[in-house]
Amino acid sequence: MKKPAPFSTRVLSVVRRIPPGRVATYGDVAAFAGKPRASRAVGNIMRGCRRQDVPCHRVIAAGGRLGGYGGSEMLKRSLLVAEGVSVEGTRVREMDRVRWAPLRKTSKTPKTAAR
Repeated sequence: MKKPAPFSTRVLSVVRRIPPGRVATYGDVAAFAGKPRASRAVGNIMRGCRRQDVPCHRVIAAGGRLGGYGGSEMLKRSLLVAEGVSVEGTRVREMDRVRWAPLRKTSKTPKTAAR
């Protein structure tokens, strides 16, 4: 079995930390994994990920769009709704409330991380 690249490993680690009922954009995950301009790479990693321990459905497109999920946007929507995320059509509502950011070791805690 081929060993994952370090960026892939960091991406999967970030996505595992997104709690139920919260979402992060592909760009957010790329930034948290150390490559802020690699949102497409994150999308490719998510598309190929079949691991049960990685909640890929919690990673969405910019602006709250659901984006793909292995070809089943309805499944992604259902999983998010089951976790309490409000979805209208193909967009997550109340992005400012459900958008996740990992806690940082700074004196100020970002609003989104406090929830």
